Amino acid sequence: MSSIIQVKDLNKDFGEIKAVSNLSFSVPAGQVYGFLGQNGAGKSTTIRMLLTLIKPSSGTIQIFGMELQKHRKEILRKVGAIIERPDLYKYLTALENLRIFGIMSGIKISEKKLMDQLAMVGLAERAHSKVKTYSQGMKQRLGIATALVHDPELIILDEPTNGLDPQGIADIRNLILHLKKDLGKTLVVSSHLLSEVELIADSMIIIDKGKKLVEGKVNELFDPSETVVEVKTINDEIAREKLKASQLGEFILSKRNDAVLLKLHREQVPVVMKEMVQMDIGILSFHSKHSLEDYFLSLTTANQYVETVAN
Repeated sequence: MSSIIQVKDLNKDFGEIKAVSNLSFSVPAGQVYGFLGQNGAGKSTTIRMLLTLIKPSSGTIQIFGMELQKHRKEILRKVGAIIERPDLYKYLTALENLRIFGIMSGIKISEKKLMDQLAMVGLAERAHSKVKTYSQGMKQRLGIATALVHDPELIILDEPTNGLDPQGIADIRNLILHLKKDLGKTLVVSSHLLSEVELIADSMIIIDKGKKLVEGKVNELFDPSETVVEVKTINDEIAREKLKASQLGEFILSKRNDAVLLKLHREQVPVVMKEMVQMDIGILSFHSKHSLEDYFLSLTTANQYVETVAN
């Protein structure tokens, strides 16, 4: 499968602060690509570099097979984006907003096409209502409509569900899936709502402190047959040493101050629990959990632990 975006060894420094560090990733065509990380991880900085809003300190970005810096205008004509909350004219109607964005795109768009865009995001009935009367979810959907007005091939959404209620989140989720499945768009979706990314993303990257922790297909990184087990013991350090010295050492996922994390096939869970008891490890709790959020936290927590030990 061809890639729409290719990023290699990307760096961005703000003085002594390294916001993005040697970041490389690839976004396949026709997919929803999840861009995950905690606040301050470097997601928005990376997205701003993809949109040429800020310049990289070093590294290369290719979009549609072209160098971004050399073919900026040609590339951005085929890109639609929302960075955080959309900028809208609150005292104009939805249709008037869309008309203005259509003019700004430099493409002549018919009134019917504009109404079709509003219908796609579920706002046709409120086309002539002023945006100041809209809920936050409606504003977010209108923002996406403005990003789509020139029919881009690539859509970049930075925290599109931020501040929305459950219904608003569901609306945006369904819209993203429609754009991929029915219109064949490629989407990069940055979000801290991991449960939502799990529902929509085909591939994903997890970054922490500007560095890539993991990248790949969601169904490969997140195998339903496996589970993350959090084991709290009387003495975690002794427990780790005993596990490392045994055949169970290969299952240790990461270190944490307050628990031992193991990655196991579900059928192995009761067997491992029994073996730990036989090894005279004082178990306080043995909690099996399995979600993208658990996976994300296991990676980022481990990364923080390693850096703390190193310092």
